[in-house]
Amino acid sequence: MLTPRRDIIVIGASSGGVPLMLDMAAALPVPFPASILLVQHIGTHESVLPELLRRSGRNPAMHARSGLSIEPGHIYVAPPDHHMLVVGNEIRLTREAKENHTRPAIDPLFRSAAISMGPRVIGVVLSGRLDDGTAGLQAIKACGGLAVVQEPTDAEAPDMPASASANVAVDHYVTRATLAATLTRLADEPVSIPRVAAPPEMVREFQLSLGEGNPMEQLDAIGRPSKITCPDCSGVLWEIRNSHPPRYRCHTGHAYTQQTLEHTQGTRTDEALWSALRALQEREALLSSMAGACRERSDAHEAERLEAEAVHMKTHALQLQRIMAGE
Repeated sequence: MLTPRRDIIVIGASSGGVPLMLDMAAALPVPFPASILLVQHIGTHESVLPELLRRSGRNPAMHARSGLSIEPGHIYVAPPDHHMLVVGNEIRLTREAKENHTRPAIDPLFRSAAISMGPRVIGVVLSGRLDDGTAGLQAIKACGGLAVVQEPTDAEAPDMPASASANVAVDHYVTRATLAATLTRLADEPVSIPRVAAPPEMVREFQLSLGEGNPMEQLDAIGRPSKITCPDCSGVLWEIRNSHPPRYRCHTGHAYTQQTLEHTQGTRTDEALWSALRALQEREALLSSMAGACRERSDAHEAERLEAEAVHMKTHALQLQRIMAGE
């Protein structure tokens, strides 16, 4: 019986990650003994990353498709606006709710690979903002896999590596110059520990990523309702128990780390303030126009009432502008 090796490499990157991945592709041997599944935060934007990886290196690179069998020596890239998951030995693409305010997200891939492949998995967190990848890397470690993190001082955007470093027992640190060599060495190592069952809470989150089961029951089993609403759908957020850093999920599927939740709330608050300012200014303009029409038909009493209300709207708008300007 063949000894299993660490032949599944999952990589998460965001801002500043593309140059690292191109350098990695150029330096990997051919054929590379492991499969690489890669999430770059691209949202709905068109991605030419597979083409760039093929130009840089000699191992085949492609956008993933649902149902593809995972083969050694191939680089699979999550396509725009789809989460990429590992289910058994196949790739599954979904358009389930965003995690950490992005789709594709890193945590769903890492979590699914940990559950499906156990200690065969090497998880890699590269340059990026905020902290997507930290919870996923914790899942990989819980299932016996290895955690590889870019040195924060080497990253263009150090947030993601720094978060992983602070919250995960990292096995290896890499730089742009050592990433490919480190992965090549680790992919050739035999797995020396037995496979262990994934924690039930992790399995439930995996099922939520697949849209399986009753979401309310799943969430009640892994968390408790908080007093915070989801900034994407306004539903109640459940705080996941025993999660460090704290994480949240809603029943429609959105998931956040505390840091990403704060960032998303800030964006939504800013949008709400601008919408409120627009509404006040539009109402002032409408009231002023109505007042003018009243003056034309000699209805001075109604014109004065509307003009006073317009002044009231203008005062509120100016106050709101000062608040937004930090005055």
